[in-house]
This record gives sequence, structure tokens and C-alpha cells, in this order.
Amino acid sequence: MPAEPGDPVSYTIRVGDTRIPLNEMVGFPLQLDFDGVIRCINCDRKTSKSFNQGYCYPCFRKLAACDSCIMSPEKCHYHEGTCREPEWGETHCMIEHVVYLANSSGLKVGITRGSQVPTRWIDQGAVDAIPMVRVATRQLAGFVEVVCKKYVADRTNWQAMLKGQVPELNLLEERRRILGLIAEDLVELRATYGDSAIRAVEEGSLALSYPVQVWPQKVKAHNLDKSPTAEGVLQGIKGQYLILDTGVINIRKYTGYEVRFRVYPKN
Repeated sequence: MPAEPGDPVSYTIRVGDTRIPLNEMVGFPLQLDFDGVIRCINCDRKTSKSFNQGYCYPCFRKLAACDSCIMSPEKCHYHEGTCREPEWGETHCMIEHVVYLANSSGLKVGITRGSQVPTRWIDQGAVDAIPMVRVATRQLAGFVEVVCKKYVADRTNWQAMLKGQVPELNLLEERRRILGLIAEDLVELRATYGDSAIRAVEEGSLALSYPVQVWPQKVKAHNLDKSPTAEGVLQGIKGQYLILDTGVINIRKYTGYEVRFRVYPKN
């Protein structure tokens, strides 16, 4: 679901070649019907199973976007000459990345390409986020994230995020605290990769709100692979989730699925 920052975040959903505004549909009954067809988002071949959120198995095995170093960027092997797609690596990995702190279900650390701020934060359902350092490459962002994980989590508790159970945090203070804790590690990394490769930033935090009318008390996820129809009243949108009165559905999980999307009048 493409999203734009705002108060609240503004969502659309792609149906064919059309983008449908979603915020104005909060409060309306929706129905999603999976017709059983999955197509690879890279080669468009039919596949019985989606890998890595949208790829067929052959593409999953060959594309750099599906390599293990995407999930563990500190394991990047571009410099060894073994990148699956060197040109892709140059445009996606050998560019500036941001190591950030976010509050989605509590404090977490994460990384993203500089061009993906604040999209990445919205996708994670963060209510507040702040850049911590800017680095020259994805691998270097991974190195910084690894040392940060000694002091702060790198995962979101998605159930708590969808219940709206997010503690108040001062991210300016948290940034100072974490940078103090990893100061010696940053000195060592700069000694190896150069002072300009890691730059602390003084950018402020970004507060985000979401179009949610009702927070669920219990979080139950719809699974289109097991039950091809998901229907209910749309009560909100957060991260990449639609919050229905019957359960939540992670839209990104079903990238490549052919799904019929219906909206009904309010009762």
C-alpha cells in the first residue's frame, strides 16, 4: 500500500492500474477474495508459492534483492565480487543509508536507504522516528545496527503495534544515549572505513499518526492461503495492515496475489 506522510498518514491501494484512496473507506465494509493465482513480481510467471513477498522460486534464488545479505546487511559480499547482480548492488546497497531509531511498539533500531525515509517508518507503523547516523553503504549500516542491537531491539511487536500499545519515548534523548553507548564502536568503524563514511546527524524526530477509528483488543490475522476470503468493516490502517473488525491482514504479505477488492456501502 503506497503511503504518504500526513496527519494522519494517507494510504492508497493498487487495484490493477488504479490507485484507490483508502483513508476515506475507514468505516466501510470491505471484502478481499483471492482467486488462487500468484504471479512473480519480477518475471510474471505463475507460481504455487510466493517467496520473499512476491517472487517465484527461480527469481528468489537468482535476484540480489532476495539474497541473505538483504536481511543481514553486515554480510554484504559486494566487495568480494560475488554479488548476484552487481549493478543492482551499486544502486541499492553502495549508496547512503540511514541508521534510525523508531517507536512502533517500543524503541527499535533499523536501517533504510536515505531515499526511503519516511516510507520505511510508515511501513513499520512507527508513531515516532529519528535518524541517528548516515553511512556510506548498506553493509556499514549493518555494522552499526549490529552494535546497536546490544542495547536496543531491532524488531517490532506487530500485535502491540496494531493494538495501539505504544509507550511514550523521547527519541532525542534515546539517540544521545545510544550514540554514547556505541561511541567506541563508531571510532573503530571510522578508523577502518574513513571519518566521512559515518556521520552523526542532528535531524529532529518525525511524529506519525494513522487513520484508525478502533484499535483491536485482540489481534487475529487473516490468512488468504488458508481462507481465500477476508471480509469485515475497515476500522483502520497502520503500517502495511488493514484493521478489520474480523481481524487484520498484512497487504504486503500478499504481493503478487491476484485478489478481488470490493467496498460496500455502510449499513
